[in-house]
Amino acid sequence: MYCNVSVDNRIACGSSSSTHRQLKACRAEKGGSTISQSEQWSIQQCLFDSQNLATDNVSVIEGETATISCRVKNNDDSVIQLLNPNRQTIYFRDVRPLKDSRFQLVNFTDNELWVSLSNVSLSDEGRYVCQLYTDPPQEAYADITVLVPPGSPVIESREDVVSEGNETELTCIAMGSKPAASIRWMKGEEELTGETTAEEMYDRMFTVTSRVRFSVTKEDDGVPVDCIIDHPAAKDLLAQRHLEVLYKPEVKIVVTYPEGLTREGDNLDLTCIAEGKPRPHQIKWLRVDEDVPLHTVVTGSELYIENLNKSYNGTYRCVASNAVGEAYDDYVLYVYDPRAGEGTPPKIDHAVIGGVVAVVMFAILCALIVLGRYFARHKGKTTRNTVILA
Repeated sequence: MYCNVSVDNRIACGSSSSTHRQLKACRAEKGGSTISQSEQWSIQQCLFDSQNLATDNVSVIEGETATISCRVKNNDDSVIQLLNPNRQTIYFRDVRPLKDSRFQLVNFTDNELWVSLSNVSLSDEGRYVCQLYTDPPQEAYADITVLVPPGSPVIESREDVVSEGNETELTCIAMGSKPAASIRWMKGEEELTGETTAEEMYDRMFTVTSRVRFSVTKEDDGVPVDCIIDHPAAKDLLAQRHLEVLYKPEVKIVVTYPEGLTREGDNLDLTCIAEGKPRPHQIKWLRVDEDVPLHTVVTGSELYIENLNKSYNGTYRCVASNAVGEAYDDYVLYVYDPRAGEGTPPKIDHAVIGGVVAVVMFAILCALIVLGRYFARHKGKTTRNTVILA
């Protein structure tokens, strides 16, 4: 209530700082009737006086200690007292009439009264009254709010193991908190969005449930998923679960022998490396579109062919499978001539060489014919000139 008109027409009021709101509230309480001049003066005087008395609201975690203060700016030797929500006197000056040893005097002067309340419980929550015995009495109010941290969160999963590409669902439950906790989800460094509901149980206690759904890949195997609890009464409160993801094999063929080119007469040794979860239970070799050579030796993940020739050319495939699926890798075999490769003299094409020689000989023959005719013509001219001179 904002004001209370007693039988002797005195008005006691709270700590509101707005005279207008006080007057309006008083009119409402009196059924809209006009407040007398003396009542208005009493309210205004009360508001002025109430600013002289101060206290603070307190939030405290259940089981810890709350401290309540009553402070007076200018005291005219009036008595300070502290009352509980049931208006029972806890301290009258420095005397404790209430038989509850959890209340202890911290400090008392003419202008201050400080009282501690240890081992706070939910039943201690409410509005405490600082009262100064003036005429009319002044009051200020301290609301004690008790915070209750949630219990350790629990993560439940729809399934313990999930295959890659499928969706999984996780549920996190934070029980018995006040106020309701909030829940965040993290998958590794990625934040997830969950669906959260809060159910009020008793004494304004809440149980909060959050569900998150997402599809998994093989990269998620072993990744931690954290359910993080945010609450004013708790720090670093979380639950964690590592994902277990099944995925089909990854296959790779490695050439164990030979290094470099495969030539006729060489041996070929291939190794198939297959990794998956669960571990591949079957590895098989085949030759694409053709039969594997008769004397090929296959031992588990190893394939061995001796004394290669060009009839063995083709694509050799390693196939691995597990409960999730199968995968394969290919190796293309091409058998080269025995002398092929680095350090072998280049192969000579005799037909080309013969053609080049023929062209050169033809050019030389043509040149000799031209020169012969040239010298024969000039020899006749020289003889004729000699006869004339003689």
